[in-house]
Amino acid sequence: MENTVSVLYIGVSPAVIEKLTSHDEIEMINHRNLQSAENHLKTGQKPDAILCDRYLSSGGDGIEYYDVLRKNPEFKSISFILLSDEFREKEYQVAIKKGVDDYYVFPDPTGEALLNRVRFLREYHLKYPVEPPVFAPDVDYKMPWSKRLFDIVVASTALVLLSPLLLLVIIAIRLESKGKVYYSSRRFGRKEWFDFYKLRSMRIGAEDDLHKLAIEKNQYSSAQKQSGVQTSIDYSIPCPECSKLPEGEYCSPPKDGDVHKICDYWFNEQTRAINKAIFIKIQDDPRVTRVGKFIRKTSIDELPQLINVIKGDMSIVGNRPLPNHEVEFLLTDKNPDKDNKTPMMRVLAPAGITGLWQVELRGKGGDMSKEERLQYDLVYYTEHMIDGKYSFWYDFTLILKTFRALFQKSSV
Repeated sequence: MENTVSVLYIGVSPAVIEKLTSHDEIEMINHRNLQSAENHLKTGQKPDAILCDRYLSSGGDGIEYYDVLRKNPEFKSISFILLSDEFREKEYQVAIKKGVDDYYVFPDPTGEALLNRVRFLREYHLKYPVEPPVFAPDVDYKMPWSKRLFDIVVASTALVLLSPLLLLVIIAIRLESKGKVYYSSRRFGRKEWFDFYKLRSMRIGAEDDLHKLAIEKNQYSSAQKQSGVQTSIDYSIPCPECSKLPEGEYCSPPKDGDVHKICDYWFNEQTRAINKAIFIKIQDDPRVTRVGKFIRKTSIDELPQLINVIKGDMSIVGNRPLPNHEVEFLLTDKNPDKDNKTPMMRVLAPAGITGLWQVELRGKGGDMSKEERLQYDLVYYTEHMIDGKYSFWYDFTLILKTFRALFQKSSV
């Protein structure tokens, strides 16, 4: 039957088994462990969906198995739904970020709801098969002892010598506006997140205005609008899947907009498209204070990053530490170039206070195109770090160029 769906359930929950077997339009195959499920898939029998327990009593992890499954291009049209005994926020975020199609806390959902969901996912993956990940080439990188020693000596000495200047700037920041004189944000460096320190150059509450400014004053957003690229969620655009259903019904749980409702699927689809397009750089940012403009122009606001260097989060010279809104867009193993290099290779080198990205950006007065910024973000500096190519003198020349480029017409 066309409306019948086939489901492979990997797990031992009697409630799940009963729910699947009691529905006439669900053909359920049950395997209690991953090895048995793997043997079943190798026979060429491909289900419409795999339901997998988060933790298997025989050993095994549902999220880890999803990673294994997606490496095989033969299974790119099979939906994957994770089942958990209770809702765990971190677990849910990891699963969705990896691309798991759904996350259910059993005994939910009902058999009918699950049937409709699998039907929808079956049609969706026929149109948009899941692309298996492309893995970075096998390259080697270890932090050279000379680079680490240089980082510790320079950062410690600079903090001691610059402490009087830091004290004066801290007092000036505190006198102009209330609040902490520094701020920290989560950034991504070499394979992990860390707390990134800077002197505060914006008024308190600046983060709350970022989304609005990203649309109205983003340098890249302006160009995208002119070229017709979507830069914000449009609640008036109908979901192509919901349009196939009776009026008032949605293909996934609805969200409330200002005027219209939008289903969760269409909201996420638009969000992914926007994230791929948006690269945020605010022109004439109104959130910046008077002291902030000065410390940004002279890069004094970056001095607390010397603490990051001492801690080992960063290096004096390295790649740009990525903010949260750019990580998902930039860190990908897709679209390798002719030399099989991918954006994910940037994690092979440390984040840095300065580097190619800063020297080139400042040398162009802060006006670097999105494409240029991506190239300097991804592989240019990393190429000088892998396979034993590290050169202390190359780092040193970048430091000298940084000092030369410090004073410029625009702050970045």
